[in-house]
Amino acid sequence: MPADPLSATLFALSDATRRGLLARLATGDTTVSELAKPYDMSLAAISKHLKVLETAGLISRGREAQWRPCHLEAAPLRDVFEWLDSYRRFWDSSLDSLADYLAVMQRQGSGDPGS
Repeated sequence: MPADPLSATLFALSDATRRGLLARLATGDTTVSELAKPYDMSLAAISKHLKVLETAGLISRGREAQWRPCHLEAAPLRDVFEWLDSYRRFWDSSLDSLADYLAVMQRQGSGDPGS
């Protein structure tokens, strides 16, 4: 398991089943049994996926009488968003430069006297 929180979060998100579990939890708290219903795997396998999500801080498990709901913890997702945002700014800048270059090329190709 990765040592730093961002790596742990990215590792947890790297699996489609875990992303599906998070998507379900985004609609509200639920039990392991309910989370397992759409998947063709054992409760033990689902529990292993939930343990990865819990270790990454993406979910927490509560206790309400005999009901043990799983709950989405979104803070680690914000950290991933912030990390990815720097790359979004890079691509925005690169695409803006490309758009400027294409505009210059169009003006030159059209014989625009303003070029």
